[in-house]
Amino acid sequence: MNKIILNYILKNFIKTFLIVFLIIYFFGVILNLFEEIEFFKETNVSFLLPLLLTTIYIPSMLVKISPFIIFVSSMIFMIKIRNNKDLLILKVFGFSNLKIFFILAFTSFFIGWLLLIALNPVSSFMIKHYEKTKSKYAKDIDHLVTFNKNGLWIKEMLPNQQRIITAKKLDGKYLKDVVIFNLDENSSLISKIKANNSNINNNIWKLSDVKIFKPINGIITLDVKEKLEIKSVYDIEKINSLFNNFDTLSFFNILINMKDLNDRGYNKILLGQSLHTMLTVPFFCFLMTALASIFTLNTLKNSDNLKYTFLGLIACILVFYIKDLSLAFGQTDKMPLILSIWAPVLTLGLFIFIGVLQINEK
Repeated sequence: MNKIILNYILKNFIKTFLIVFLIIYFFGVILNLFEEIEFFKETNVSFLLPLLLTTIYIPSMLVKISPFIIFVSSMIFMIKIRNNKDLLILKVFGFSNLKIFFILAFTSFFIGWLLLIALNPVSSFMIKHYEKTKSKYAKDIDHLVTFNKNGLWIKEMLPNQQRIITAKKLDGKYLKDVVIFNLDENSSLISKIKANNSNINNNIWKLSDVKIFKPINGIITLDVKEKLEIKSVYDIEKINSLFNNFDTLSFFNILINMKDLNDRGYNKILLGQSLHTMLTVPFFCFLMTALASIFTLNTLKNSDNLKYTFLGLIACILVFYIKDLSLAFGQTDKMPLILSIWAPVLTLGLFIFIGVLQINEK
């Protein structure tokens, strides 16, 4: 009998989660579709392209807000079994509030890991396609920056010429093994500059150990300089800001290739932040189910549904606000970054532990 009841709880909870997940997905598609249509309004593309981009963008957002989806699903499921008296029946068969809570909470914990392991790599791949496709239609296409397996590549448009910059890697505020191609309007080579490194702390780049190659009357001339300064529209802050979107990197990609990504120029601190933020997802799913249990299993009165649902949503919003506030403290060095990511989990876990003990007495 216990196995049948357990299957009933799991089946209906997962069903509720999937329904809420799909509702939020379609709601997200509708909202984001207007933004994509606005982006493409001056281009000659069909309606299908904005729709396609919207459908592949939303899954990444859903992974981020999965604890909120879990919270809403848990609230709906527990209010439902309370209203139709299934909760009383479960208690008759020996399922206490605490036992029901642990079944739902560990299911949510498993769903969190499933989203991280199964959906996150797919959503990261789709975000890569999303950004690649949108970049083709971006108005500011004259200036491009990209990281790939060959290092950093930068394209700049200058008056009557263009500049292509490559570097093996980004190390702090320095570019290593820099090669700069200056081309004219017809893409013919004006000069080629090689440098061991370049300080890009500001828009005036300071190159060291420089070799300048110039074609003159069909002959390549060489000019060696110890230092050289060039002006660029990019500096270290702007380049890093372009790669703050780690949605294109999956959990496994960061976990397995952390060193390789760092060598390619990705900021080590931001990589760690992204990894630990994703690691908190299953734990937040567990805790949000616990929070929903505290608000719904505390009473059997149907008249309290609206009150506790409202309080639950307010509490959920506060949790996400505190989570972002704590992260802001870490990003501004007011507390260790990793601690700022996990502090909301630990703090919420302490309060929820007290609340769960209370619902067990009901």
